[in-house]
Amino acid sequence: MTDLGIRIGLLPPGPTDSIVDVPGAGVGHATVWRDEPDPPAGRGVARTGVTVVDPGGNLFRSPIPAGGAVLNGAGECTGLLEAAEWGIVETPIFLTSTMQLGRVFDAACELLAEEEPAIGDEDVIIPVVAECDDSFLNDTRRMQVSKEDVARALAEARASARSGAAPAEGAVGSGTGMSCLGFKGGIGTASRIVDSGHIVGVLAMTNFGSRERLTVDGVPVGRLLPERLADERLADERVPPPAGSCIVVVLTDAPVDAAGCARLARRAGLGLARTGSTAHHSSGEIFLAAATGLRAPRGVPARITPLAGRELDPLFAAVVEATEASVLNSLLQAPTVIGRAGNTSPGLPANEVLKILREHGRPA
Repeated sequence: MTDLGIRIGLLPPGPTDSIVDVPGAGVGHATVWRDEPDPPAGRGVARTGVTVVDPGGNLFRSPIPAGGAVLNGAGECTGLLEAAEWGIVETPIFLTSTMQLGRVFDAACELLAEEEPAIGDEDVIIPVVAECDDSFLNDTRRMQVSKEDVARALAEARASARSGAAPAEGAVGSGTGMSCLGFKGGIGTASRIVDSGHIVGVLAMTNFGSRERLTVDGVPVGRLLPERLADERLADERVPPPAGSCIVVVLTDAPVDAAGCARLARRAGLGLARTGSTAHHSSGEIFLAAATGLRAPRGVPARITPLAGRELDPLFAAVVEATEASVLNSLLQAPTVIGRAGNTSPGLPANEVLKILREHGRPA
């Protein structure tokens, strides 16, 4: 988005303007894209996948503080109750399609146990796996995601942490089949640097909202886009539904405890609202925040004093800005995608958006 000259908020972005700007963090995708006949001849149409956000390090041996928030609960995120009870996250965060959640959970348990022999011996794990419904474009009646896909996304996340390169956005990984605010959504990410030098990174899987509410930097772009963009659709073409969920992962290197992480997570809802979200009845807006600044060995309290009170204000602002930017990145990086039954989720026309923003004095 910054390469288009669109700047969201007041805080500066990190070097890659993505969640991997948080030291040690990585993001990996496994995209599952198939055009096959229905079974038994084939596996149907797949527009889905897996995305992994890895905060880095051995999270079982050295978990990090975490906290979650739910704006609307028509969705699922395993491990959220553990974060609320224990105040930690002890696995990477896995994102996928609604009806693939069980498969990804099983695969995560197996893969992480293969890496760390103490898992299942000293203690069990509850992997963090969150979902959105991609059934508009993806054939969800078929189990499209495999353990190999989860392994590929996890391996790419680990490689991403080593390379420091910005992750792919848009119609990739778990975002392949997602639609957002009337257009093709998917995966978006952004980061912000606060005055203390700490970094806040956000990754969003976007699958919510209706076109008329799309807002970019305060401008009601969805209502101002030329009508011909809607007229180009065939009369019998289905429009992406307005509800389907949004998962937001917040990560920071600041010394924030579990209570502070829960407060950070809640601010993601403000970022979604800026883009046009109203948290529809059947949409699951679920947020998880984690902080690496208080990492400590399992069962041992951190010896660093956590930020508290007004010290969190800059981080709150960073979460709001980076969440808003992540949603818009997911839209601007995604092309038009045709999925099952010919259902089409159109890409947001960047040139038209830029024209509207300039007419409204953006950038200032």
